[in-house]
Amino acid sequence: MAMLYSAADLMFCRFLAVAALVVGLTGAASYAQQPGRAQTETLSRRATDRLEALRQEADRLAAEARTVLGDLRRLELERAIRATELQQATQAAQHATTDLAAIDAQVSNLSADTAAALPDLQARLVTLYKLGRGQYARLLLSASDLRQFGQAVRLVSALAEQDRVRVQQYQARLAALQAARDVARERQARVQQLQSVAERAQSASAAALTAHEAMVREIDTRRDLNAQYYGELLAAQERLQASLTDRGDSAPASVLPLTPFKGDLDWPIAGTVRQRFGAVMGGRPALRGIELAGAQGAAVQAVHEGTVAFADAFTGYGQLVILDHGNQTFTLYGNLGELQVTKGERVGRGQPLGTVGLSGDTAALYFELRVDGRAVDPIQWLAKR
Repeated sequence: MAMLYSAADLMFCRFLAVAALVVGLTGAASYAQQPGRAQTETLSRRATDRLEALRQEADRLAAEARTVLGDLRRLELERAIRATELQQATQAAQHATTDLAAIDAQVSNLSADTAAALPDLQARLVTLYKLGRGQYARLLLSASDLRQFGQAVRLVSALAEQDRVRVQQYQARLAALQAARDVARERQARVQQLQSVAERAQSASAAALTAHEAMVREIDTRRDLNAQYYGELLAAQERLQASLTDRGDSAPASVLPLTPFKGDLDWPIAGTVRQRFGAVMGGRPALRGIELAGAQGAAVQAVHEGTVAFADAFTGYGQLVILDHGNQTFTLYGNLGELQVTKGERVGRGQPLGTVGLSGDTAALYFELRVDGRAVDPIQWLAKR
């Protein structure tokens, strides 16, 4: 269909304001055109059915809320557990890092001590090497008596044993420190991995908790809307019952509000969605309704009862019918090939308004829904199919 530009939109908004006044003046006269009691009973039955559906939805939302709140409590506990696990893992990682640093310090000190003692050990080894096996024997044989010989043997042996023990002690301590360092590094890597796992778990838990909190808010909003719709529809049904009781067979049918039927409105035709709400094509403004593909000449039906506020050609909409459903709520049916209603006429749900016409070279219906004077996505208001 041809899509409106901003100037046409402004003109259309002004038209809606005038149409609302006109419908208010002509609505009372149009009531008499319909069979009062039969239509009122039909509306009352429809209101009753919708009230029951709203009650069931309220029960479902209440059960869903209890489930989500239970999940929320579980997630809060899980988040607390994950936070504790993360704290423990962080502390363990800090301890492992501290232990590893202490072992590194011990290795460094041992290396420093060895480096300090190394010159003396090297000098002694060089001296012993210079003596050689023969000199070593002459050292022993130079003793004047057995007592001196024994003392020389013991002295050389003690020196050699002392050096050997010192080397072994250094090697053993260094090996022990290296083993401890390996254990500490392995522990550090393990606890760092645990810390990383704990961080991811806490992040996932926090994200799940945030999502469930959003679900709780969404459910609360839906329950508030459900209660609002229920109250509006119950008041309308009470007015219907009062009109049947007080005014007899000639009682005009009251208007059922459209908003309580969100998600349950009939489709105006059986066609598929050709263009969605908000679609932008060719640099034109975003579509304020939807375009439904259908068979040319197929009947277009009212999605809800209302009063015809406009039935004529309108710039950008082709042949157009606007239904006023009260409370600044309108439905628009554009690109009609034939009009079957007139301005001021009272129409019921499912009543033919006209036929599907052409949008360019394609048979299609333009359908728009305005709530509180603002265009909304009709798909969210029509029944699922």
